[in-house]
Amino acid sequence: MDQRIVYFLSDQTGVTAETLGHSLLTQFNSQNFRQVTLPFIDTRDKAREAVKRINASGISKSLRPIIFSTLVQDDFREIVREANGLHLDIFDVFLDPLAEELQEEPTHEPGRAHGMSDIDAYMKRIEATNFALANDDGGISSNYDMADIILVGVSRSGKTPTCLYLALQYGVYAANYPLTDEEFENGELPEVLVDQKHKLFGLSIAPDRLRQIRKERRPLGRYSSAQQVSYEIRETDKLFRRYGIPHVDTTEISIEEIASRILESTGVERRVRP
Repeated sequence: MDQRIVYFLSDQTGVTAETLGHSLLTQFNSQNFRQVTLPFIDTRDKAREAVKRINASGISKSLRPIIFSTLVQDDFREIVREANGLHLDIFDVFLDPLAEELQEEPTHEPGRAHGMSDIDAYMKRIEATNFALANDDGGISSNYDMADIILVGVSRSGKTPTCLYLALQYGVYAANYPLTDEEFENGELPEVLVDQKHKLFGLSIAPDRLRQIRKERRPLGRYSSAQQVSYEIRETDKLFRRYGIPHVDTTEISIEEIASRILESTGVERRVRP
């Protein structure tokens, strides 16, 4: 099957174009896409170079390119519209109707979505990230009074990346604590977690998936054996039930969805908005 090239154009990092574009493309399972990001298009010359690249790829392929654009400045947008492809300008779709509704002209100032115009929000994200790193894998349990949430689960169930995502995206103070054989053998949570029970949220995972992940990290030994993995998951589920810990199965969902489900389930407030 021929690949259809998809371009994400931006005057900044391209994150917004990529995020929306990826979400839309996932709805078309039979298509084969090759995705290319062209960030930091902040001059007319760069806009023209992007158009040349898009047109050249369209000539070499039987399928015309698809272009997701989040360029803010009108003159750059006009240049990019000359490209031979399906042009989906996110600001055309959303910004003009929003301006009409609000009765206010947009600033057309690049970089506001991902820049440092809101220093307070930026610093909250940095502080939350530092907290997540310092309190990774039960590192400094004395800080749990400061935590908004404490994730618990077995090793490699997704605790660390979820904590970092919550910190970077929402400024949430997220710590995590790994459940180990010590908890499984006595069937009890450590006192430091019992004292913070109202902040606990569990991550579960299917044994086959957990074993696959562990084998990539440490293929030999008890750590990734089928017997050990099944034992840990079984005992973890028992602890979740015994202490009434809300939890989510991370086997087939993304970090973004895990984080959203945690926030929805717990009611933890976002300190900052994306």
